Amino acid sequence: MTTVGIIGASGFTGAELLRLCAQHPGLDVRVATGDSQAGTRVAELYPGLAAAYPALAFEKYDVDRCDGLDLVFLGLPHGASQQVVPEIAGRVGRIVDLAADFRLRDPALYPTWYGEEHAHPELLGTFAYGLPELFRDRIVGAERVAAPGCYVTTAVLALAPLLRAGLVEPTGIVVDAASGVSGAGRPPKPSTAFCTVDENMTAYGLLDHRHTPEIEQGLGDVAGADVQVLFTPHLVPMNRGILATCYARPTGGGVTTADLLDLLHAAWADEPFVVVTEGSPATKATLGSNTVHVTARADDRTGWVVALAALDNLVKGASGQAVQCANLVLGLPEATGLPLVGTWP
Repeated sequence: MTTVGIIGASGFTGAELLRLCAQHPGLDVRVATGDSQAGTRVAELYPGLAAAYPALAFEKYDVDRCDGLDLVFLGLPHGASQQVVPEIAGRVGRIVDLAADFRLRDPALYPTWYGEEHAHPELLGTFAYGLPELFRDRIVGAERVAAPGCYVTTAVLALAPLLRAGLVEPTGIVVDAASGVSGAGRPPKPSTAFCTVDENMTAYGLLDHRHTPEIEQGLGDVAGADVQVLFTPHLVPMNRGILATCYARPTGGGVTTADLLDLLHAAWADEPFVVVTEGSPATKATLGSNTVHVTARADDRTGWVVALAALDNLVKGASGQAVQCANLVLGLPEATGLPLVGTWP
């Protein structure tokens, strides 16, 4: 068994990691930290995990408790991983970080998009970017992985095959994405209170959302060219899910919806966690699963290409993706312990 620590286990992504690890035949959680919940039993904060973790309690982060662990997941707020990674590096076997601290290769992007200098830019190059469907070769056997989050995963998997095939222009791309409230995390905020989000839909991060350069980086790697994206996220009154609707201009005339669907089917034919659908992707279809549903359309009237994708923001958009990466770095079958099928209704 692989011994596991989850640093930042008391949030929603941490709880999802605990759920997935409980169903994984090769992962044994030994340490679960959550400073704000230290001393609280996992089963008390998350009763749904009681059968798997009847006695496990959250504890304060202590680097010495990580010594000798085979694998550590970091489920921390942005900025915290930059402090933890130098402390545990060399004391643990593998690190999979769910935050954005080590996703961007260019350290100059952090003050622009995150408002502060990166604390350890020398470590950025030591992390593989953890989107297996596109960058599997970089992840296999890596010691450190930075797993992308929900918005980036949805947009990149929707658009990547079109850019890789040269069917759409790499600039002028528009990504509109809607997220469930769990994407904002467990701590209560005025913007995520029930009376705020119920029967409401809002756009936020207008023109400057911090995940924009990460979407551009991922798509740029696939396209082999600089990519420019206008990204607008929206908050919608549901617990889980991401739906991204992406608009791009074709590079030439004559592309049809049938061409786009054939391309998606060919691109994702060997990927167990990508479903190409003839219909419109729906967040409910991905609930609780590690799958992403994608489709595309060509509009003769306006000349635009539309690519859509949906996923569960806490599974394929966070913790499931992290476990998928962990399987790859540990040499396990990639789908081990991960749900292919969603929950319905």
